[in-house]
Amino acid sequence: MLLLTCPHCGVAAEETELSPGGEAHLKRFGPGASDEEFEAYMFARENPKGVHFERWRHSYGCGKWFLAARCTATLEVFGTYPAQTSEPPAELIAKIKAKRPDWKGWK
Repeated sequence: MLLLTCPHCGVAAEETELSPGGEAHLKRFGPGASDEEFEAYMFARENPKGVHFERWRHSYGCGKWFLAARCTATLEVFGTYPAQTSEPPAELIAKIKAKRPDWKGWK
């Protein structure tokens, strides 16, 4: 079972207490976007085997959204951080690179 720690309230919650929100750090396109940009935003998602950044909501806890870095193959959780963050914290990136030296990066 996946266990994520909410960075807001500090509770280590099982995935049954959380709601998944899909891929994190997507560039959102608004009015004036081309059809191709909007289509890519709505439907094109990464589905990597390895490190992935995701959105989660602590549904049965504080109710706040946060982001998590985890491995999709092993379910190893590298860390969580607030959803208002525009990119992963440097210490989280360093932690991932220390465990996965061949990792290409988050962008």
